[in-house]
Amino acid sequence: VAPLNMCGCDSQDSVEQKTRVQTAFEGEPVTINCTYSTTDSFPYLFWYQQEIKGYPRYMLKKFPGSGEVDKQFEGRFDANLNTSTTSVPLMIKNLRVSDSAVYYCALRPTVTETHSTLTQKPCK
Repeated sequence: VAPLNMCGCDSQDSVEQKTRVQTAFEGEPVTINCTYSTTDSFPYLFWYQQEIKGYPRYMLKKFPGSGEVDKQFEGRFDANLNTSTTSVPLMIKNLRVSDSAVYYCALRPTVTETHSTLTQKPCK
């Protein structure tokens, strides 16, 4: 995913996913890498899954020392935020054919959905 500054601020924040296409066998574990750059000392990183003809679905968020995984992704999906290497790889256990999708890594601030209304977080 190419870095996109949604709010038009003069920011150096970005994320990078170097691997564009990744293949694996059913039942295998898979890791999808994501690195980030930010001036924020307490970064929030997010992962989203977008199936064919679908919309991006929130999967999980990570921040230093903690995070949360959405209920529908609990158990097989997780990520580790490493602030030393500025990476937040997504790990999928026991890969299924139904996991075939586009996976997006995102860095706060980002656009969020609240009560079906799309809102944009203000710049710092």
